[in-house]
Amino acid sequence: MNGVKQYVRSLGDRHFMPAALRVALVVGTLLFAINHGGAAVRGQMTSGRWGSAGLTYVVPYLVSVHGQFINRSKK
Repeated sequence: MNGVKQYVRSLGDRHFMPAALRVALVVGTLLFAINHGGAAVRGQMTSGRWGSAGLTYVVPYLVSVHGQFINRSKK
């Protein structure tokens, strides 16, 4: 459980954030276009879709920080 707490703390780590934000922006935008682009262009974004779209950016951030966290933990 201690590793989980450390990972959660690492989500705001100033060393991890720049790369994680870049990954979230690039990957999230690509996934947003694939999954929601048509609805966005047609003006059919519902509140549920916007929630899903937000996760489209959050998940790559979490994965990027996780990778960096694991890499740091191995050293």
